[in-house]
Amino acid sequence: MPRYWSHGLCGCFGDLGLCCLTYFLPCVTAGRNAEAVGKSCLLHGLSVMVPILHMICAGSVRGNIRDERDIVGGCVGDMLLHCFCSCCALIQEAQELKIPAPQVAVVERK
Repeated sequence: MPRYWSHGLCGCFGDLGLCCLTYFLPCVTAGRNAEAVGKSCLLHGLSVMVPILHMICAGSVRGNIRDERDIVGGCVGDMLLHCFCSCCALIQEAQELKIPAPQVAVVERK
């Protein structure tokens, strides 16, 4: 069953330390989020410096988080969020990654 994000897009102040870190050093949060889904921390952290590249890279990481946790959404929406609300989107993703991923029951067929 598809889920929604555990924290709202404007729930930035739920973790004030993360909020301040992301506001002043978004490259750190972007890199950590990427690393959590198995992508290059360095490349994704540096992509923050290049607007179009960041929108694509961060949208890709957000998509991986959504796929891993069965969260509703789409590729275009992910990229648009990082185009217009990048700081909030990075924080939302980081907050989601702090929560253990739900275990998916594997059904064995006979």
